[in-house]
Amino acid sequence: MYLIKKLIVCLDQTPLDKTLIQYASFIASVNQTKKIYFVNVIKNLSVPKEVLEEFPNLVENMVSERQTAMEVSVKENFTHVKGVSLNYIVKEGSLSKKVLKLADEKSADMIIIGRKVNLPGTGVASLRLARRASCSLLIVPEDSTPKVNKLLVPSDFSDYSKDALEEAIMIAEKHGNVEIVCQNVFSIPSGYHFTGKTYEEFTQIMQMHAEINYKKFIRKIDTKGIKITPIYTKDEDDDPVQEIVSKALEIKADGIIIGAKGRTAATALFIGSMAERLIQYNDSLPLLVTRPKGKNAGILDYIMEI
Repeated sequence: MYLIKKLIVCLDQTPLDKTLIQYASFIASVNQTKKIYFVNVIKNLSVPKEVLEEFPNLVENMVSERQTAMEVSVKENFTHVKGVSLNYIVKEGSLSKKVLKLADEKSADMIIIGRKVNLPGTGVASLRLARRASCSLLIVPEDSTPKVNKLLVPSDFSDYSKDALEEAIMIAEKHGNVEIVCQNVFSIPSGYHFTGKTYEEFTQIMQMHAEINYKKFIRKIDTKGIKITPIYTKDEDDDPVQEIVSKALEIKADGIIIGAKGRTAATALFIGSMAERLIQYNDSLPLLVTRPKGKNAGILDYIMEI
């Protein structure tokens, strides 16, 4: 894992900006962050040529107004962090395309974007960024409070689950006194009755194997002496994502961390069905989709596809 030295924060002049700026300040305070790029992307302007000729400074004034608004909002909500350079960028065009290009140009370590619940918005940008970004993505719902006292890390014991758990351990190291809960969601195969076992007996068998696999999995990870609590959840309705969010709310987690599956140009668009569903379904808790920096090769090839 790596320190978050360069951070991109997507703002859009809604009340959600306050939350995102506070999260940026919270992250910068413990990550030796050097540069933060606050970005506002204006949708493609369709201004008639005649209007631009009559008002040649129209676009320039709009950009200046947006930049000033960002600066004011940051001044009100960003707690001073020593040594951090704050930058304000206004772009015109597709949010996903512009942010991905900026992340590549600046070699960003993390992108922060908001998740709208009551405010109007589709959430499509979050999924596009998660699929294509060459760094981690933090998706923050409205009115979230920056804190990491307890983190939930869903795990299927794969390499990208390992990435997510290592990220949680690094966060716990930085903040101190953080509880990490590692959740495995298992399901009962429909043909279990052919084994001669009852549903309850086969549930015990599946959990036993999950426990064995967790022990093998955790041995490969340097936990830094941080306590990690494994929990095993039976999927009752063929929707593990619902079980994950329900468990996170039940234990009062401050966030969920999951690893992105795509690590190379060939697999970049496949972040994993679990991660995709979490991005779409979860609107309650901050969600960190981790991807080791630079592992998503060929990013510029994908920007043109958005």
